[in-house]
Amino acid sequence: MELRFIRGGVCAVDGVLAAGCREGKYGVGLIINRGSTAAAVFTSNRVRAEPVKLTERVIADGSISAIVANSGNANCFTGREGMDDARRMARKVAESLSIDESEVAVASTGVIGRRMPIDKIESLIQSAAAQLENSEAASGALAEAIMTTDTFPKEVAVEFELETGEKARIGAVAKGSGMIAPNMATMLSFITTDVDASSSELTEALRGAVDESFNMLIVDGDESTNDMVIISSTRTSGRIDSNFREALVAVCRELARMMARDGEGATKSFQVDVVNAGTHEDAKMAARAIAGSSLVKTAIFGADPNWGRIVAAAGYSGAEFDPEEISVTLESDSESVVIVDHGDVLAFEGTEELETAERVMASKEIRIIVDLAAGDESATAYGCDLTYDYVRINAEYTT
Repeated sequence: MELRFIRGGVCAVDGVLAAGCREGKYGVGLIINRGSTAAAVFTSNRVRAEPVKLTERVIADGSISAIVANSGNANCFTGREGMDDARRMARKVAESLSIDESEVAVASTGVIGRRMPIDKIESLIQSAAAQLENSEAASGALAEAIMTTDTFPKEVAVEFELETGEKARIGAVAKGSGMIAPNMATMLSFITTDVDASSSELTEALRGAVDESFNMLIVDGDESTNDMVIISSTRTSGRIDSNFREALVAVCRELARMMARDGEGATKSFQVDVVNAGTHEDAKMAARAIAGSSLVKTAIFGADPNWGRIVAAAGYSGAEFDPEEISVTLESDSESVVIVDHGDVLAFEGTEELETAERVMASKEIRIIVDLAAGDESATAYGCDLTYDYVRINAEYTT
């Protein structure tokens, strides 16, 4: 299937309106997709933010008309008052757009455990509601409004053909930079499409895409209380099929790669491809362990081709393989080098392999390929280096 990347973010889908406003560290983004079929995936953290609890109930019937998201405050561990604030956000959207409050999904991101500055957020909602439109600029404003420690807005949109030959689109925005671990992250993502699908069909497709993308992304190993991915459809194109599912995975993976590049304090991003594993679960476990290893991350930061840390992480991952058969390859955009070949180390001091490996590790984007020689299953995980700036950013986060 040919996938064409286009501009427009969530507004690449006709009929979807968006807007975003900021005032200091607080922002509000809106997406309007009236009467759309919807599905969502939420954090698995036992401590769940009030907007997560509210939106789970809102989306239970498989339909929404609007999404409101704020940045700067997570509205988590805020008790009854926090739920009241989440409902006030939904109510303000409903009043501004003449829709039912029960059709408004609410999302929040920011500092945990502090009361929402609800008057400020309501004012930003009113401003955003007056700026709604279907345009590339509107989706861009939305993406910027939901940023916290992100350094750039994250948007993607694709056009493709369904198996019937009908054209379909998927558009998306996301935020995420820190508290990024498997089972999503401190991340919000809002996806729009025009495929004709029921809520249960969208749920199945979204869970599969999230499992192969956001759930394979690790910045720091901390899982957030506010994670939320929502997909909504105008149902104006053809029926959902395997082409749509493939395109949705591609969109989510692209957003995951953007988040890896934008990890808090990150100077490099990397991708771990585990190949020839005995099972898909083994491949995923090994890829996640390597991408999540603090020792691998610091080696990436220091441009150190420390193959020992890579194979050690694979070894404790729980994946089944013979250590004497493992191979490790490092790649950049311009070079590739095998540093371990079926258990034999090639990148010794003074070798050409080590010199090449050091150049690869100095690149901004690195691919680590680990061949377990145990089967034919594969998986990919995404990560970034662990730097001094990560410590500084998080030491100063609330000050």
